[in-house]
Amino acid sequence: MSTAVMVVIALIIIAAVAAVAFLAARQARTQRLRRRFGPEYDRAVEQHGGRAAAERELLGRERRHKELELRDLDPRRREQYREQWVAVQERFVDAPRSAVEQADGLVTVVMGERGYPTSGFEEKAEHLSVEHGRTLEHYRRGHDIGGRAAGGEASTEELRQAMVHYRALFEDLLSVPAQRSAPDDAARGPAPGDAPAAGDAGRSAAPERDARVPGPRAGEPGDGRTGRDDERTTRS
Repeated sequence: MSTAVMVVIALIIIAAVAAVAFLAARQARTQRLRRRFGPEYDRAVEQHGGRAAAERELLGRERRHKELELRDLDPRRREQYREQWVAVQERFVDAPRSAVEQADGLVTVVMGERGYPTSGFEEKAEHLSVEHGRTLEHYRRGHDIGGRAAGGEASTEELRQAMVHYRALFEDLLSVPAQRSAPDDAARGPAPGDAPAAGDAGRSAAPERDARVPGPRAGEPGDGRTGRDDERTTRS
């Protein structure tokens, strides 16, 4: 076999190995982005018309996200915010539209204290998608209902769903990611808002399961109950 033929064969082998390595790296990147962004990955693919463009956008979000100076909330602050949420939720009975607006505002306040930008919905959504991609769709839905409510186009039931959607992101923002938890957190025990330990009664890790929003009062659209049932809470 001549030297020229051996060189050609070697080049073909090198090209094949490089192609396999490239495809493997691209597949690994796709899997990583899917895990990280969750439903937001599919949304980006649809919005940008293809996987390659979507992944470039998501990688750009990651680079911009690294520039943020994010911080976890002090356990006392988390508890204070939860108390504020309860107060907002209680207002839903008398003023559901106002309660949804206040829920949106409270989520924005928590975002700001965590270090996220707080201006422009899409900018907020893009930054949130990097670490909160799996609850970001809740935020989008809550924001959409809130926008329709401002024009008087949302029913009481839709407003109740908006509260549940906002609650999902609210709890996610208040949680302490395992990778950023301080080493001595375990010694102090779980702080308010951390994932409940086995055996904790009355607590649920899923916001939709324990998010209680007061039902409509008698006479409100969609209400078919009377008496004390008007103030019973519903589950998502």
